[in-house]
Amino acid sequence: MSMSDPIADMLTRIRNTVRNRGKHVTVLNSKVCRGIADVLQAEGYISGYEVVEDGRQGKILISLKYGPRGETLIHALDRASKPGRRVYRKVDDIPSPVQGLGISIVSTSRGVLSDRMCRDQKVGGELLCTVS
Repeated sequence: MSMSDPIADMLTRIRNTVRNRGKHVTVLNSKVCRGIADVLQAEGYISGYEVVEDGRQGKILISLKYGPRGETLIHALDRASKPGRRVYRKVDDIPSPVQGLGISIVSTSRGVLSDRMCRDQKVGGELLCTVS
C-alpha cells in the first residue's frame, strides 16, 4: 500500500502517542521526516531519535519528551501544507504560533528549518506544520 502523505502520517502517530502518554513512536523513514525530527529535537520537543534499518525503507524511532511532572510538551501538531494544497510563505509571513512559544516547521532550499532559523537565515519556503 502506497502512502500519499508520509508527513501527515508522522504527525498523526506522534499526536496519538503523546495523547496516550507513550514513550516511543515509530514512523517511516524519509529525508523530510528526519528533518522534522531534527527540528523537534533542536527545539526541545523530543529527547531524540534514531534511524532503524529494516531492509526496506527503514523506520525512525522517536523518543518523546515530557515535563518534570509528566505534562506534555506537544499540545498541538497542525499540518499546514498538504499534497492537494501547498502553502508557501516568505520569511516575513512565516507564523510564530502561540506568540512565539510554539514553532513552525518550514521546508526550505537549505533543508527543513524552524521559523526562528528561517528568520535568522532570511529564507522562506513550504510551511509544513506548526507545533505548540
